[in-house]
Parts: sequence; structure tokens; C-alpha cells
Amino acid sequence: MKFSRSKFHLGILLATALCSMAAVGEQAEPRLDLERLVQEALESNPDIQAARQRFEAAKAVIPQVRTLPDPKINLGYREVAEREAMYGVSQEIPFPGKLGLRGRVAASEADRAEQEYLAVRLNVVARLKEAFYDLHLVHKALDIVRKNLTLLQNFEKTAKARYMVGQGTQQDVFRAQTEISRVLQRLAILDQQGRSLRAEINRILRRPPAQALGVPQEIQVTPLEHDPAEILALVEQAAPLLRAQAKSIERGENTLALAKREYFPDFELSALGLRNETMHRDGYQVMLSVKVPLYYATKQRYGVKEAVAGKEAAVQDWWTVKQELSARVQDNLARTQRAEELVKLLADALIPQARLTLASAQASYAVGKVDFLTLLNSLLTLQENEIELHGEMTEHEKALARLEEIIGERP
Repeated sequence: MKFSRSKFHLGILLATALCSMAAVGEQAEPRLDLERLVQEALESNPDIQAARQRFEAAKAVIPQVRTLPDPKINLGYREVAEREAMYGVSQEIPFPGKLGLRGRVAASEADRAEQEYLAVRLNVVARLKEAFYDLHLVHKALDIVRKNLTLLQNFEKTAKARYMVGQGTQQDVFRAQTEISRVLQRLAILDQQGRSLRAEINRILRRPPAQALGVPQEIQVTPLEHDPAEILALVEQAAPLLRAQAKSIERGENTLALAKREYFPDFELSALGLRNETMHRDGYQVMLSVKVPLYYATKQRYGVKEAVAGKEAAVQDWWTVKQELSARVQDNLARTQRAEELVKLLADALIPQARLTLASAQASYAVGKVDFLTLLNSLLTLQENEIELHGEMTEHEKALARLEEIIGERP
């Protein structure tokens, strides 16, 4: 069986040409600037805009509930022995303190909506950064794999030449061809991942899914600005999600105070003018009506119970969110520490060693001192170490983005 396969090599040539064209196209594309993408997301993302409108709607409730009910205009006519016309106005007046408490409840709700709006902003930015860093990793992996495809093609040529002169085996040629096929498979997978990530970024930015984005800018490992203890303290002090729950507790307290105030009666004051058409005389009438909470046992009392339960539920929700956020902070801090250690190890030791090993294996294979499998393993080890380096840098920056989402500022 001959190792030369025309169809196989035709596929290799086509794939190589496509990879070269893609690489040239990427170089011509503009660099993606993360800060500009973040600014665009803050201005255009529909989730952020919807959260902002909910906040605006909650603020608009406050003056409404603080205002007295609309007055009533009263008109009447009575005729028994005499004819009388009546006209006047009446105003419902809640018991003193009720309007203020209703305003405080609405203000707490607006404050909670504001914190949720800030949390949505941070969440959208974090998702955008994670997608950006993943896209950066895909581009780096594509560069590395394409470079190794060229090396593998050279290895295949060397294996063929050695086989032709009887110094190598046909199996080495087949191994090279098999590995080239695997590289092409990996390139296809990476291309699909890149397309999906671009669509996700465009979705966040409210752009058409297929709109071109360009090549992500280079990233560096960003050091923490706070130590772990300070970051954990910032969770309780500044985390929008936790502050939103604190506003829910405040709202529950105001709702409870309002429920207790409902035991007190409301009033209605009315003033009427009278005109006796028979006697052609005018008069007036002033009335004060009192709304008596007669059914307090099954109404106001249960309103207080409802408010107490709502407040206690808000307290428990606060603890749940606090524990969850603290656990997420610990997890991401551990991820950043691991990534920093692995980036240093890969950059300073593993990758330089792997490059020396590959160079040595190439020289030794050319003169028949090592077998082809050793050469291939050296190349694949270097490739995986280089991809892992960029993967750990990406994971470090993604963990920082998640920490920023939690505490509301650079960690």
C-alpha cells in the first residue's frame, strides 16, 4: 500500500490555504478594545435598559403614594316639600403617619430597584468580559494550532524522505497524516467556538448576530488591587445584590409599621353648600366621617402577620445571598491564585523546556537518533502547554470579572 494519497493531500492543501486566508483576514481586521465594548454594552444592552426603566418606574411611585387621595366634588338635588340643591367637596384624610409610611415603603422599593439595576449592569459587563476573554483564547489557540499544522506538514515531508531512503517506516508517515487530520478537526471546532462567541458578544451589544467583530486585543494577568480579606468585607459593604436584599428588609420594616398603623381610623371631611329654592335661602353643611376598623380581627391583624412574615423572609433571603456571594468570592479567589501560579510555571519553566525538547527532537529525528513518536509527542506537549498558558490567563481575567460583578468595583 502506497502512503501517497492524492485525495488526502488535496484536502491538506485546501485546508492549509483556508487557514492561511483566515489568518490573513484576522490580521487585517481591527483590534477589539474591551473598554469600548463595555461602554457600548452599558448604552445599548436591553437588559440594562429594562432594569433602568424598572428603577425609574419605582421612583415614580413615591410621590403618588405620599399624596392625599383625590378629592370628590358632590352635587345633589332634593325635593320633598321644598326644593334644595346641594354642592360641595369632600376629602379623604388618612390617619396621620400613613402617607409618610407609604412613601417610605415606596422609597425602599425604589432603592431596591436601583441596586438591582446596578447588579444587572455588573452582570452584563461580566458576561461580556467572559465572552471576550474566551474569544481571545480561541484566537490564540487558532494561531498555535495553525503554526503546528505547518510543522506537522514539514514532519510529514521528513518522514516521507526518510521512508524513501529506507531510514524510516511507513507508519511514521501515517502517524503524521493522522495527526494532521486531527489538527484540521480541532481547527473546525475552534472556528465554531469563535462564531458562537462572536454571536454572544453581538447579542450583548444588541448587534446583528453575524456582524464582524475583529481580533480581541492582547490580555495580561491583572493583579488584585485588594487582598482577600478586603474583598470579602466589600461583599457586605458594596455588593449590589446584597444591598438590594438589605433594602428588601428595610421595605419589610416599613410595611410592618404601616400595617400596624392600619389599626387607626381614616377620616373624610366634606363641606356642602345648600340652596333652598322654595324659600330662596342659602346654607352650608360640614361633616366629618370616620372609617372604623371594625373587622380588625380578620383584616388588620392578618395584615400585620403578613408584614411580619414578609420581613422575616427578607432577612433569610439576605443571609442566603450573603452566603452565596461569599462562597463565589472564595471560589474565584482560589481560581485567580491557581491561575497566577500556573501562568508563572508555564511561562518560566514548562514552555521553555518544551521548546528545547522539540528543537532537540527535530534535530535528532533528522539523523535517526529518536523515533517519530518522540518527535510528535514533543510537538503536542508544546502545543498543549502554550494553549494552557493562554487558557490560564483567560481564566484569571474571567475570575476577576466575576469578582467585580459581585463587589461592584475592581477587586
